[in-house]
Amino acid sequence: MEPLNVVAELWERIGARDWDGVGELIARDAVIEWPVSGERIVGRDNFIAVNSDGAGDGDTDERSVEVLRILADGDFVVTEVEIPQEHVVYRAVSLWTVRSGEIVGAREYWTSPGQDPAPRWRAGYVEPLVTD
Repeated sequence: MEPLNVVAELWERIGARDWDGVGELIARDAVIEWPVSGERIVGRDNFIAVNSDGAGDGDTDERSVEVLRILADGDFVVTEVEIPQEHVVYRAVSLWTVRSGEIVGAREYWTSPGQDPAPRWRAGYVEPLVTD
């Protein structure tokens, strides 16, 4: 499977909470970094545990994962996704490395729109960003 398709399928399976299916796409020794929270996830099992434990209240319903952008250049894939939750919307820009049909590494930047308020001094130079 092409790297772009591997990552697109990953987001689809995360949205469906298909953790066995997610495991088929992540290398056993994958390393995923989350610089915003200062965390590194080492290994497939830990990646699945972090995502499945954080997926909600333990139910098995699908959750909305909207892929806003996906770009690939060889083994390197970039995605921007949005995941709305009950009281917050999460956005992530993820930089994935895929080899031989498996995700071997990633660096993901997770945040919520508006979480980092603009400094007042920039007000004369910027305008509010209206999201889709």
